[in-house]
Amino acid sequence: MAVIIINPNSTRSMTEAMVNQARLAAPSVRFEGWTSINGPAAIQGVADGEAAKRPLLELVEKASSQGADCIIIGCFDDTALEEAADLAQCPVIGLGQAAYHYAALRNWRFSVVTTLSVSVPILQANIQRQGLSPFLSQVRASEVPVLELDADPVGSGAVVLKEALQAQASDDISAVILGCAGMAGVTAAVQAGLEIAAIDPVTCAANCVKWLI
Repeated sequence: MAVIIINPNSTRSMTEAMVNQARLAAPSVRFEGWTSINGPAAIQGVADGEAAKRPLLELVEKASSQGADCIIIGCFDDTALEEAADLAQCPVIGLGQAAYHYAALRNWRFSVVTTLSVSVPILQANIQRQGLSPFLSQVRASEVPVLELDADPVGSGAVVLKEALQAQASDDISAVILGCAGMAGVTAAVQAGLEIAAIDPVTCAANCVKWLI
């Protein structure tokens, strides 16, 4: 069939951006994007994540039953990742999971620059649960709302870069992980302003797929 990128939020433009980024990263793989139209417009914090779970898992079950080769959960929070992996008959990858493991495989100590402060404890817990806390310096919030990344990529990208530069200067790291699927559109601008690596989670997940199918 294909690799299905399931966006747990209802913003179709984010789904399209993730699919485009994945196709650039892994042109030999066929990607499709599905949008959870019954999910919240953006996933920012625990309440949004809980609201996104049920419609997301319905799409995971549908993709699996239709023969998906792999499923990517298109949210950096790795929303319902464990439940999705248990439910599906194919591999399931989270964006955060892929980015953290890529950095660890490179033996890079990293910081995460995410959107809002409400997401910080979620990401810290995910990293701890995946056994990768030794590689983490800190999770930083840029305080850029998720939907602002799509509405104003230039302005929001500048704010993300400012936080990434602070991480580069202060955190004793080799990489900054951009902690939102919506940051795919600002990755190039952030990387251009840094001396260390800027890691895009969509690119990481797309490349992980090639190991699994």
